[in-house]
Amino acid sequence: MRDINFLTENNAKPIWHPMAHPAEMRATPPKIIMKGDGVSVTDAEGRTVLDAVGGLWNVNLGYSCDPIKQAMAAQLDALPYYSGFRGTSTGPSIELAFELTEWFAPEDMVRAFFTSGGSDSVETALRLARQYWKIRGEGDRTKFLALKKGYHGTHFGGASVNGNANFRRNYEPLLPGVFHTPAPWTYRNPFEETDPAKLAKLCARAIEDEIAFQGADTIAAFIMEPVLGAGGVIVPHESFMPMVRAICDRHDILLIADEVVTGFGRTGAWAGSRLSGVKPDFMTVAKAITSGYFPLGATLIGAKVADVFEADKTSFGSIGHGYTYSGHPVGCAAGLAALDETQRLAVNENAAARGVELGKALEALKTKHALVGDVRYQGLMAALELVSDRAAKKPADKKTMAAVADGAYEAGVMLRVSGNNIILSPPLVISAADVAKIAEGLDAGLAAAAAA
Repeated sequence: MRDINFLTENNAKPIWHPMAHPAEMRATPPKIIMKGDGVSVTDAEGRTVLDAVGGLWNVNLGYSCDPIKQAMAAQLDALPYYSGFRGTSTGPSIELAFELTEWFAPEDMVRAFFTSGGSDSVETALRLARQYWKIRGEGDRTKFLALKKGYHGTHFGGASVNGNANFRRNYEPLLPGVFHTPAPWTYRNPFEETDPAKLAKLCARAIEDEIAFQGADTIAAFIMEPVLGAGGVIVPHESFMPMVRAICDRHDILLIADEVVTGFGRTGAWAGSRLSGVKPDFMTVAKAITSGYFPLGATLIGAKVADVFEADKTSFGSIGHGYTYSGHPVGCAAGLAALDETQRLAVNENAAARGVELGKALEALKTKHALVGDVRYQGLMAALELVSDRAAKKPADKKTMAAVADGAYEAGVMLRVSGNNIILSPPLVISAADVAKIAEGLDAGLAAAAAA
């Protein structure tokens, strides 16, 4: 690799960064991360900070998981790549598909379709949902319902079901036939309802109303995150997802659970859907499937859907969809090692325990700092929503958000800013001491912003 001077000089120049304005990146170049160890990363200037972002929700096992690295190296020696298109399979892909269906057997998942990441997995689920209805002879079922504030990736299908305008506006018109209903977000909702259980019922009623307006026989699927992630860690009441499942069953609509963030322990359960005992028709997974060590994802297919596809004798059941790197053997080897470590370390239990500690720390910060309008958390998913006026719930501006992040970084903690939210998604192997350090970093960042 070229020296630090070269990297610094060319930072944000030949590269455009995802989710950023190119001009802003050039004006204020981003931090250059050079090393990772345990739950910390080190930048080009030699500063080591605790990574409270977990890469991007995905480095659940931290940066020093040798079993994953060794599995990838061994697979590179044996077979670095082969296609998973019809006619060929690889050993790791067969084994990982089996392990995934075992892992999510409580959700009745029986098949796996491999992808290169979360956006691919969502795109696959949307396409297979439409195809399912063509096989069933109900080709009018092409529409999708989704929640406002939901996030489902950046492909045209995923962006279309996204419920955040900042991921949509610059790319419209998007996929027709997508409709959004209110999210069960107690801090901001059109019903001005703060009771989580009551709000869940109101949001469910809005879904029923939209189905009646569109016509159930035109709707292919409803897609939702069990806990909304990028939209600001919105945690629905435990009754909400079961109500959505019941609504979908009444109207014969497929349910897609986007578990790209919530899968593999982050919520304190092995699946977000498992928190409320829901069995979706599809589940999308990625991120933690390899702990971020290799870009890999999967769309998991429930028994009801699989039976229809596998019983079909027409051309409608043929899957004309896939990716060059579907079932990549190195990625699947990484996934097998990651799942072994994920289970061995019982990271779901650690996420639940550390999540309780983190939640208490965030509540204390809310009491201490007027900038904090709301805190939300489930396991090791958490957010602080920052406001300039608590009574009016006026969102904090970009300058304030940057000041909080910079102050925390100076105090040794990496944060993620998303709008007026500070998003926390640390590795699931963090300790109680790490939680305390995250709280200290947040405290320093909030104090710095208030003093600015």
